[in-house]
Amino acid sequence: MSSPSKRREMDLMKLMMSDYKVEMVNDGMQEFYVEFNGPKDSPYQGGVWRIRVELPDAYPYKSPSIGFVNKIYHPNVDEMSGSVCLDVINQTWSPMFDLVNVFEVFLPQLLLYPNPSDPLNGEAAALMMRDRSAYEQRVKEYCEKYAKPEDVGAKQEEKSSDEELSDDEYGSEDEQVAGKADP
Repeated sequence: MSSPSKRREMDLMKLMMSDYKVEMVNDGMQEFYVEFNGPKDSPYQGGVWRIRVELPDAYPYKSPSIGFVNKIYHPNVDEMSGSVCLDVINQTWSPMFDLVNVFEVFLPQLLLYPNPSDPLNGEAAALMMRDRSAYEQRVKEYCEKYAKPEDVGAKQEEKSSDEELSDDEYGSEDEQVAGKADP
């Protein structure tokens, strides 16, 4: 019974020891973010993405859920949700694979060798098939606009600032209501 949780713990530690920046969502080990760099010698080189990873209860027997948080222009990544269409993760996952495989092999291969015949982003797939250099230029524009190293950190800071602001707003509203209720 404890085998999947021990494996989850081991794989997560192995990922952290492999110099990936990992940010846990809560105390559990089922949901976290990983900072992922675009592969060298590709139009994605220099881009940095925040990848959301969710491990199912049955991990490693069931595949992790992987998604890009900041935008990426790619035929096999849904532009709005960041969902990844990747056979190894979605259909042919095996308990022999681990999280390091996802970040050192599967995602780099996805970015290096897109599959426009099975798209989640039809526009990117069509552009890639029609005009490869225009596609690569668009990829670089997205990298420059959405995947700079500071964008990965900025998203986290903005989110926490927004949460703090909304907590303060609620607090002041509560005080005002309390003040009006007590004459």
